[in-house]
Amino acid sequence: MIRDRKWAEKKAKELVAKMSIEEKASQLRFDAPSIDRLNINEYNWWNEGLHGLARAGVATMFPQAIALAAMFDRDMMEKIADVISTEARAKYNTSVEYGDRDIYKGLTIWSPNINIFRDPRWGRGHETYGEDPYLTGELGSAFVKGLQGDSKYLKTAACAKHFAVHSGPEKDRHHFNAEVSDKDLWETYLPAFEKLVEKAQVESVMGAYNRTNGEPCCGSNFLIKEVLRKKWDFKGHFVSDCWAVRDFHQHHKITANAEESVALALKSGCDVNCGCTYQYVMSAIEKGMISEEDVSSAAERLFTTRFLLGEFEDNPYNSIGYDEIESKEHVELSIESAIKSSVLLKNDGILPLDKNKVKSIAVIGPNANSRAALIANYHGTSSRYITLLEGIQDEVADTDIKVNYSIGCHLSRNRVEDLAKPDDRLSEARAAAYNSDLVILSLGLDESLEGEEGDDGNSYCSGDKDDISLPQSQLRLLDAMIDTGVPIILVLQAGSCIDLTKADSSVNAILDAWYPGARGGKAIADLLFGKRSPSGKLPITFYNTLDKMPKFEDYSMSGRTYRYADSDTILYPFGFGLTYNQLELKNVCIKKIDNNHNYEAKVCVKNNGNFVQDEVVQIYLKDESKEGVKNYKLVAFEHVSVESKSDKTFDIVIPSTSFEAIDENGNKGIFNNKFSLSIGFSQCDEKSISLMGIEPVKVEIEL
Repeated sequence: MIRDRKWAEKKAKELVAKMSIEEKASQLRFDAPSIDRLNINEYNWWNEGLHGLARAGVATMFPQAIALAAMFDRDMMEKIADVISTEARAKYNTSVEYGDRDIYKGLTIWSPNINIFRDPRWGRGHETYGEDPYLTGELGSAFVKGLQGDSKYLKTAACAKHFAVHSGPEKDRHHFNAEVSDKDLWETYLPAFEKLVEKAQVESVMGAYNRTNGEPCCGSNFLIKEVLRKKWDFKGHFVSDCWAVRDFHQHHKITANAEESVALALKSGCDVNCGCTYQYVMSAIEKGMISEEDVSSAAERLFTTRFLLGEFEDNPYNSIGYDEIESKEHVELSIESAIKSSVLLKNDGILPLDKNKVKSIAVIGPNANSRAALIANYHGTSSRYITLLEGIQDEVADTDIKVNYSIGCHLSRNRVEDLAKPDDRLSEARAAAYNSDLVILSLGLDESLEGEEGDDGNSYCSGDKDDISLPQSQLRLLDAMIDTGVPIILVLQAGSCIDLTKADSSVNAILDAWYPGARGGKAIADLLFGKRSPSGKLPITFYNTLDKMPKFEDYSMSGRTYRYADSDTILYPFGFGLTYNQLELKNVCIKKIDNNHNYEAKVCVKNNGNFVQDEVVQIYLKDESKEGVKNYKLVAFEHVSVESKSDKTFDIVIPSTSFEAIDENGNKGIFNNKFSLSIGFSQCDEKSISLMGIEPVKVEIEL
């Protein structure tokens, strides 16, 4: 919907006009104080909802963002975000009732993270929707719509972050300058933000810590004023990342003091400061660095959002009550999303498991009974957790199947106890394996091994990875399990690309469950035992080496992601994921639907298997012009569901923007009139075709 904001802008302007300059300045802080004489309550702008309402107690915990991306499902993304906004309203209403307006209780949700996961070493990559700008923009837009609702009032205010060109290194983010070409900027790093602003009407945008081409992102004339405000006509408010404005003078060294940093940020259009630097707004005014008009403009944008949230009048969301928090329906949606997001990477026929043919199962590995492997970062608190071990135990509870368990090793060789006794659990793991019919081996990472760089608010996180290998302790465990000769099903719980070359050649099946949320163990068990068939697709490329990839600090897209990588570096391609069924495409037809180069693909999906099957029809385009990307690019997709032994026809729009490319100067246009389209359940590269066993349909188009 096109939300009318004129009434809110008018009310905001009238209210701000009644404030003194000191009162206006106070409202630009993330922890804005009350103004009692104007009946304005204190408001804290900082709240999180990346994959469930976070940091404010009990809430429904969904799989991590990278897992949600693996669903390739716009409708599910919107439903999940709607649940998050419902629980945010419930928390807000309840907190206000008890006089609590503190941090993480507000209605401004600082999600989604739509940065491009360009390099698998980035620790925060699992907060994103993967490596593809088109997929990120589509899923991010759906998430924003779910958070913001479709009424006169915003249900919550979403925030697109981190604007822009931001994806590590974490340890350098407070002083780093990301240098990017015009082509990469407009082809890779900005499209998702543009879509969320223009298509989804996201209410706020958060700046990044780093500089981009010399300008600090939270004080960038180019990014904020020229692109966001002028080119894209963004009407909402802009928020700094936390303590990023302080970085201007302390780390970037582009200003001399706090007042200069305030002036740069505010004049560039940064409305609210997460941090402490805007405490110097009055000092900057007194020194003539900024004007009262600068402060008023920012305050008006902020109060426009608060009016749109219905803070100052009755609105339909005020009736949302505490009973919505972690409701039965919300928990069921969380489990469903964990099922749909899991990606089957290999299966020699061992899956699904038949309870009638299994007498004993060994569940082994550092993530098998780990709650940390469920939750990822920016998480809430669940009233119940179901680990992989618990999910399997629950699933076979009514049978005579024996479940043997061993942690096998510690998560990482860097742990003190692992250094002291690196193989202290291997003998137990071997015993469990030898006394079982099969091994379910749970390896991977958690937020202590890939996450956000430690700062004032996140002291527990470690940041980026050095490489894509499993920790040595886990590689030793994998070798030990392979040596037993017992069939192995590897369940990976991590948020990024892991080199699984050895596992791929040695184990019977691999299921990537990501960080699956609080009840993730149940979802994994449902998949392993065939209650559901996997349907997830990789939103990132799994590499077998980083040798051909540029340095982490290099923001060039050369050699990065499926659009530019060399095929010999890829283990599992973007868009890849197996199922228990064999589906096929029939009667594929492409037709032009208007004179603006918009096309429509009509495809019949036939399910020959015994399971109801969700699948993702993926359409890729190859542009042979020099402006086109090196390989194919995703231009359309549709998450579909087909009953067993039946078929169903779907219409998928291929928008005219699919044929556009970006030249070296950052100019967008159609530079070719002949294109090749690939329609299938994966990419059309040789690796995808060999792994899937299905050849996509290719269609040539001439505009």
